[in-house]
Amino acid sequence: MDPHYSGQDVVRCTACETALAPMYCEVCHIDLCKDCAEKHIADKSKVHRIVSLKQFLATPKCPDHPNKQCELHCEQCDVPICSQCVISKKHKHHGFVDIMENCQKKQEVLKQDLEEFEKSIYPKYQEAVSKIPQQRANRSKNSQKLKTTIQNHGDMLHKEIDSIIQEMQSKIDDDDVQYLVLSDIREQEIKRIISQISEIILNLKRLLESGNVNIVSKYKSRTQEFRMLPPIPKVAIPNFQPQTINREHLLKLFGSLTHLFKEDEEEEEEEEEDISIIKETKPSPKGRPLLDVPKLITELDTGYKYLHGVSCLSDEEIWTRGNDKNLKLYNQRGKLLKSVQTISGNSPDDIAVICSGDLVYTDRNDRSISLVRNAQVQTLIKLQGWSPRGVCSTTSHDMLISMESDDKKESKIVRYSGSTEKQIIQWDEQGHPLYSNRHYFKYLCENGNLDICVADNAAGAVVVVSDAGKLRFRYTGNPSNPQKAFFPYDITTDSQNRILIAETLNRNIHLVDKDGNFLRYIDNCGLQSPWGLCVDSRDNLFVAEEYTRKVKKIQYYQ
Repeated sequence: MDPHYSGQDVVRCTACETALAPMYCEVCHIDLCKDCAEKHIADKSKVHRIVSLKQFLATPKCPDHPNKQCELHCEQCDVPICSQCVISKKHKHHGFVDIMENCQKKQEVLKQDLEEFEKSIYPKYQEAVSKIPQQRANRSKNSQKLKTTIQNHGDMLHKEIDSIIQEMQSKIDDDDVQYLVLSDIREQEIKRIISQISEIILNLKRLLESGNVNIVSKYKSRTQEFRMLPPIPKVAIPNFQPQTINREHLLKLFGSLTHLFKEDEEEEEEEEEDISIIKETKPSPKGRPLLDVPKLITELDTGYKYLHGVSCLSDEEIWTRGNDKNLKLYNQRGKLLKSVQTISGNSPDDIAVICSGDLVYTDRNDRSISLVRNAQVQTLIKLQGWSPRGVCSTTSHDMLISMESDDKKESKIVRYSGSTEKQIIQWDEQGHPLYSNRHYFKYLCENGNLDICVADNAAGAVVVVSDAGKLRFRYTGNPSNPQKAFFPYDITTDSQNRILIAETLNRNIHLVDKDGNFLRYIDNCGLQSPWGLCVDSRDNLFVAEEYTRKVKKIQYYQ
């Protein structure tokens, strides 16, 4: 217990031992009443320092000098110190303030902090925590609605499939009925003839047994009449050819979820209707981190003299095109699964796997766009006055075709639904051409935000327009190196809506965000003359190298 305090917290004067002691001598370490303090300070044998006992007791004892109270506060060390500390090496050249003065300042800070906590910070947290149960309820309600919508959508598709099945089965039944009626007629006709033949055989036997010269001499043969069977048409046997649909294509046909769980720093309270139910667009970007150094996973040799294009059928199979008439399908182990020849015998200008899982290719010399389905090739579109170049499939199941006029004066992008022309993209808002008119590569792709990205090689730019055809931006290469020529070849996009652009001459691939900002090069992995590009559902990049004839699979996300 502090010796200055009694059980009743009463301090008596050390000198007179009777009066209350409101004063304290810091030099002599004694408690003093007012009268004794005056006498004590009059003693000139030493320098005394009289302070208020209350002030003395309020200040802490010095940890370095136990007999001293801390009267000052070191500004550099931010600790209380005594007068003896001031002359020590520990606080040499430091600044000091009176400990009570420092205490008053800290009290002001305490008051301000208390006010802010009570009036601002605490209410905010209270408000935030009060929102969570409602958000949870909204989320649960929306999830139930979402699941119901998906279930209803699935039920509708099941009904459509059931309807198709019933329709096909009904056609088979109708066909069987027609066949049975016709076969019954044919059967009865043949049985009638058999009955006639049986009667003729019986008559011939009787005639032979009779030996009647008169009757035998009048006999006329009827074998020629029955020698040829009556015509029996061949009946075609019905067959069913199912379309191969893998999970990826089935998901595209069914629809996709958007706005899956992601914390929003500025989340609004009224978010119940903010979640889209089903949209047939690519998932929103989730900000996947990039690898510091992209990795070469595997490579396969395609056997072309020059390799120009690649398109993913699935995560396990890829279509390729080169400088000859053959379109080749490989698996990831490099095994050739299928080889199909173009109708014209020309090398294709571009290829794309569409939503049905079939392959589409362009043939500028034949002015045609053709479809490969189950190793069968058929022409979808035949152009007049225009030659097709690039082709890509869209999330709306359309096709986008880049094409150039025969007179070499115009270029445009045309959207097709099947073989029906739906949209033409050719001019900007000022009436200027969006694309160069030179006959050269114009590969294209649709981004996840529905932008249309065209690698205009002759213009040295990637031209990006909205789905309505409005110009968004032109990317002309890495802005940190503006002097370097930019010649884009093939182009593709990934699940993060990032754009990948092959530069054959510079042996690299540009990675650009959806707004045209350069992110990085993919230029290691031993890339040589990269020409064609595509990505699979896991964002693995496939690169077709022109001269090595290899397809390289590269991982560039973590």
